[in-house]
Amino acid sequence: MKVAVIQSSYVPWRGYFDIIDDVDLFVYYDDVQYTRNDWRNRNKIKTTNGTTWLTVSVKDVALSQKIFETELNYATKWNEVHIQQIHNWYKKAPFYALYFDELAELLTQKEQTISMLNKKLTGWLMQKLFINTKIMCSSEFKLEGTKTQRLVDLLTKVSATNYLSGPSARAYMDESFFRESGIGLEYKAYDYAAYPQIYGDFIGEVSVLDLLFNAGPDAREFMKSRTPSLVVL
Repeated sequence: MKVAVIQSSYVPWRGYFDIIDDVDLFVYYDDVQYTRNDWRNRNKIKTTNGTTWLTVSVKDVALSQKIFETELNYATKWNEVHIQQIHNWYKKAPFYALYFDELAELLTQKEQTISMLNKKLTGWLMQKLFINTKIMCSSEFKLEGTKTQRLVDLLTKVSATNYLSGPSARAYMDESFFRESGIGLEYKAYDYAAYPQIYGDFIGEVSVLDLLFNAGPDAREFMKSRTPSLVVL
C-alpha cells in the first residue's frame, strides 16, 4: 500500500493533488507544529498583475501549537475577502460558473480550526478532480520518535509498504529508517504541462483553483506529472 503524509494546506497547488491521486492512503500530518505564514493558511491566485496571496486569519499562535489546534479568526472577515477576490479575478475564466457558487458557500461556512477548513476544501477539490483516495489524520495515532523516525512509525501503524514524498524532503530525510523498516521510498517529480490560463504569460505556482476555473472537467489532464517519481528504496 502506497502512502503519502503531508501537512494540510489552504487550497493547495496541483502537485499536492497529484500526490494524493498517486497513493492508496493520504494522511494529513496535522499533529505537528503550526508554522506562521506558510502554506497551512495561505496560497496564491493569478491576477492581471501576476499573483496575489489569499491568507486565512488565525488566532494567536502559542509556542509548539499543533496544526489541528490552530483556530481561525473571523473578525477580519478574511473569508468574505477571499470570496470577493476569487470572484474578481476568475469571473472571466471559462469554467467560473461551474465552481464558484459551491466554493463561495464552503467559504461562508465557519469552521473552527485551520485543519477543519483545509480538510473540507481539499475534500471538495478532490471531488472536482475525481480523486477517491482514502484520507486519515496523524492525530488519530499515538506516534513515537522525532522527525523521520516519527514518520516511519506512522507509516508502520497504517501498514504502508511504500512511501511517496515530495522532492524537497530528500534534503533532510533520514532514509536509513526506511531501510530498517522495509518500507519503500520514492520522491515525487513535479513536472507539469501548461494549461490555458487567463491574464498573460502562464504561471504554474498557484492554487489548483486556477486550474479548475481555467480547464474545468479537463483539469486532470494537467494535474499529472509528466516525469515518473524517483524510486530510491
